[in-house]
Amino acid sequence: MAHSFQLTQGCLQAAYGETQAAPTSYPEATVQILNIKQIQTPAGGSGGPDRWRLIISDGVHFMQAMLATQLNGYVTSQELKKYGVIKLKRYLCNTVAQKRIIIILQMEVLTPFAEYPKQGSPVGLGLSADGPAGNPHGPAQAQNTYPTPVASNSNARGPQQQQYGGSGSGFGNQQHGAGAGGYGGGGGEVPIFPIKSLNPYQNKWTIKARVINKSDVRHWENARGSGKLFSCTLVDESGEIRATGFKEAVDLFYDLLKDGKVFFISKAPIKPANKQFSKVNNEYEMTLDQQSVITECQDTGDVPKVRYTFASLSSLYEIDSNAITDVIGVIRDVGDLSEIISKTTQKPFKKRDTTIVDQSGYEVKMTLWGRQAEQFEANDNPVVAVKGVKVGDFGGRSLSLMGSSSLSVNPDIPEAHALRGWYDAEGRNAHFQTYSSGGGSSSAAGSKRDALKYISQIKDEGLGMGEKPDYFTLRGTVMFVKNENISYPACPSENCNKKVTDIGSGWRCEKCDQTWPAPSYRYIMSFTVSDHTGQIWLQGFNDIGEAMLGRTADEMAHLKDSGNQAEYDLVFAQASFKSFDFKCRAKAETYQDEAKVKTSVMSFAPIDYAGACHELDEMTKRFR
Repeated sequence: MAHSFQLTQGCLQAAYGETQAAPTSYPEATVQILNIKQIQTPAGGSGGPDRWRLIISDGVHFMQAMLATQLNGYVTSQELKKYGVIKLKRYLCNTVAQKRIIIILQMEVLTPFAEYPKQGSPVGLGLSADGPAGNPHGPAQAQNTYPTPVASNSNARGPQQQQYGGSGSGFGNQQHGAGAGGYGGGGGEVPIFPIKSLNPYQNKWTIKARVINKSDVRHWENARGSGKLFSCTLVDESGEIRATGFKEAVDLFYDLLKDGKVFFISKAPIKPANKQFSKVNNEYEMTLDQQSVITECQDTGDVPKVRYTFASLSSLYEIDSNAITDVIGVIRDVGDLSEIISKTTQKPFKKRDTTIVDQSGYEVKMTLWGRQAEQFEANDNPVVAVKGVKVGDFGGRSLSLMGSSSLSVNPDIPEAHALRGWYDAEGRNAHFQTYSSGGGSSSAAGSKRDALKYISQIKDEGLGMGEKPDYFTLRGTVMFVKNENISYPACPSENCNKKVTDIGSGWRCEKCDQTWPAPSYRYIMSFTVSDHTGQIWLQGFNDIGEAMLGRTADEMAHLKDSGNQAEYDLVFAQASFKSFDFKCRAKAETYQDEAKVKTSVMSFAPIDYAGACHELDEMTKRFR
């Protein structure tokens, strides 16, 4: 054999004895395959992908393992063979049919298409030496039965609780004990699984979790039909997961799953998370259906409430637009409840604007929507903690709650107590800085910006190619300003700005249904900017053109029409070879079936060289 492999001795015994499903002592381990058997589908069972059971050894012990179905190709191609050696790169140790079993989710075959001499004289862990599964060289009859995580009524130790859902039953009353290690009776407690261990390859599990961020019921209607749904986030001491209920599950569970309450939950399918709709820190999500079993738990002391990672209000420019974060602040101002019409659905939405402040000396507008806007009351400047708030770029920076956001008023957490004391002592009379989106701002807020990008990064990172625009700051030098077709004749009417047409007797605006003696010209600028990584074309509209050229579009049109070409060209020459920080918006536009990214300048300002030097100094400190 050309290679020698050292098995990770002791890894199986460590995984067998740990209470957490995901191993902590040996996150990766090298083991040997002693046997491979296909699990037979029970009579009358439904079809599905083949499943393979293994006996694996670390040279000291051996135990059963289950191969995740996405790894079946290793067996069917014979790349993984009996006595082969593999590296477990991601695996769990769960209790299945009263036995501890390794579930292999990700691995690397170290001896592809080959066997390897058996290592050591391993003994079984949790296996009977005389039983069919205890002999790694004999036949192994697959058991495809699993314990039910619902306790019987006979020996329940806890208070009476209400269970909803379950196979074949709408909902009913049963008694369940709420012991330290799980719930149940009738001879034993059902083990509680940590949320972080849930995956699509577990058939039976029960979690004990707290409900946060419960959304309103949302309705949809399309060509395939109509329906309703709601979602919430479930948290325990190990992590969090998003749960969504559709149609009948809304009727079963929406009123039961109250924000802040703790529940035992089982029999809910787990699938990969759709990150387009879920901002929860978990690669999987849960679906609640008619078979799901949910029971309220009275013993809630070991389940955390909301986990926050607060961002200071002064740091919002360091967070990308449309990103999700947590904030805490004091409500300084509350607007009236208002209503707007959605541009996409044409349905009315309730909204309420508030202003929050914190010790960093900044204030920012935060918008509440729907039920949160209607029910919100702010008496005596309360402290609010928000989990999952969206950062926007309106007015420089703003915050907006979403359906999945969780808002807590005067929460009992250390950060809230400290903020309350600061505001009552000095913050109530303090002067706060605001975010500004104006070009050339010299305010403290204006010196901050979206993430700084090099020109090469715009293409490499595919900025602007997503469904939503990307916002970033570009530091570069103006190399060339296009001096042709720099403006268009616009309607002089206030807030119109539509292009007008010369009809001989005047300039006609179809929108205003008026004819004007002369138009008001507006810039549509194009210019190139370079940095040390490349060059890019940028577009700017009227405000950008006036700030860059120092002349109005009407003045430039007059120079052009009067034949004063020398002065006209001088204006463009003076605008070149100057360096700025450009706040940009990138979005792909489709023309003749071809998508092309258009990068527009929203504002720009001269480079703060002192601040830039400070930033470079901070960057170099990270590598010292």
